[in-house]
Amino acid sequence: MKTISTFLFLVILNLTVLSQDRITGLQHATRSEVIAQNGMACTSQPLATQVAIDILKKGGNAIDAAIAANATLGLMEPTGCGIGGDLFAIVWDAKSKQLYGLNASGRSPRSLTIDYFDKNKLNSIPSYGALPVSVPGCVDGWFELHGRFGQLGMEEVLRPAIDYAEKGFPLSELIAYYWQRSVAMHSKFPNVLDTYTTDGDAPKKGDIFKNPYLAETYKLIGKHGRDYFYKGEIAEIITQFIQEQGGFLKMEDMSRHSSQWVQPVSVNYRGYDIWELPPNGQGITALQMLNILKGYEFDKDEFGTARHLHLVTEAKKLAFEDRARYYADMDMQHVPVKKLLSDSYADERRQLINEAKAGKYKAGEISHGETIYLTVADQWGNMVSLIQSNYRGMGSGMVPPKLGFMLQNRGELFSLNPADANALEPGKRPFHTIIPAFITKDEEPVMSFGVMGGDFQPQGHVQIIMNILDFGMNIQEAGDAPRFSHSGSSKPTGFKTQGKGQVNIETGFDKETVLELNSMGHKLGYSPGGYGGYQAIWFDKKRQIFIGASESRKDGMAAGY
Repeated sequence: MKTISTFLFLVILNLTVLSQDRITGLQHATRSEVIAQNGMACTSQPLATQVAIDILKKGGNAIDAAIAANATLGLMEPTGCGIGGDLFAIVWDAKSKQLYGLNASGRSPRSLTIDYFDKNKLNSIPSYGALPVSVPGCVDGWFELHGRFGQLGMEEVLRPAIDYAEKGFPLSELIAYYWQRSVAMHSKFPNVLDTYTTDGDAPKKGDIFKNPYLAETYKLIGKHGRDYFYKGEIAEIITQFIQEQGGFLKMEDMSRHSSQWVQPVSVNYRGYDIWELPPNGQGITALQMLNILKGYEFDKDEFGTARHLHLVTEAKKLAFEDRARYYADMDMQHVPVKKLLSDSYADERRQLINEAKAGKYKAGEISHGETIYLTVADQWGNMVSLIQSNYRGMGSGMVPPKLGFMLQNRGELFSLNPADANALEPGKRPFHTIIPAFITKDEEPVMSFGVMGGDFQPQGHVQIIMNILDFGMNIQEAGDAPRFSHSGSSKPTGFKTQGKGQVNIETGFDKETVLELNSMGHKLGYSPGGYGGYQAIWFDKKRQIFIGASESRKDGMAAGY
């Protein structure tokens, strides 16, 4: 008889449904959805949500409000985002009745090549320091969004974040936890303590924190525009500092940067069109998974069963093998997106799944012929799905003097194998984990949403979609439902794996599910609250209302008016 490990036994003991004693809705929901008529904002920090609502009430649209909220989060949640990082967005424009995708990710320094790492006997790009720093794309992303869709002036959009940076704000609970850890981790690097502490002490929950450096940076950006960041004094400070720290970022890299408007791509799942952005992000991983899973039928009461978790996990393994082999900057590498998202390819891959046993897979053969997510909707029907990040929480540890922010370390995700699609090249965008999502039906907007969490993000997208469309949950229940994540599939070289071939589960799944998954050959682990950060807005066209959700795993809030 197959025995169960002591660890698995402890997992089973911990898998208990924590009843909320709710009168309506599913018991795992932490609260009811938020419903409003004129506008809705959902972010990972309540004060940022209120900033977005204030902008909407002043006559700004969803794009203005999203930028204002993102700027506020860069101040209040630097543990996950900031103007030292990159940005991706999907916008539903009510006027043209179309979706627009923006890839605002930065490129590698043009003077940095694989030869440098070979000569210095480095097998991978380090996680911290100056070497993984790529051009920060966020600010250019703001101005691209604002220039195409914005209504208020940029100075007015940035004013709430500037006021909070000058006057101070109280830290919320989870952000304070990560802030303490991040400062301790990065304290050896220049300017970290000066920027992120008060007299050397990292702020705690409820402490009032000010960032006058960031306030001044935002003022300059608002007054002088994006060129001041990429061609002016801010760019000079950034590049001089990085070169002093042994990095390669130069003024040429900053001045030549530009975002890219891209066409979102989709698959149809249960009658709804699910939209993601094409690579260099991993969004189409979620679409590949959904294409495989739509070949199975799921009963409404099947959520949390071993069959449910098994099939999603197997679809994830198959899609992530393709992700590792093919996904890269499409300006510099051919990625067979059309083939990867075709029904015929999904059918081929689905045939490899054994419904009774965990499998191991390789990428298909194809002919080549910590992050923040927010969403905002406005009275005119515009909706924004926006995600923005520094990578590895606060970022690289590189804080340019007196600017108030840390630079990202996305360059770590490049491969140093020249044969890989995601191999480091001068001026190339690295593989990206952060992905916004959108749902339409009959060419009308339905839902903007996202789920934070690195490697988990496409898995989270699939779970949210299935929770709603297969298992009949509302959007708050869908985010609060217990989650699971498979780790250990192939990754682009440089992306470090935690755990190998393991299904990590939160509390809330039945012990029968755990035992059955174990008998199928899945290795199981316990991960409480490790996949947080979901926000969503659902548009009810018939009643002309917005429905918002923000899960309990983070400090976030949904609000409308």
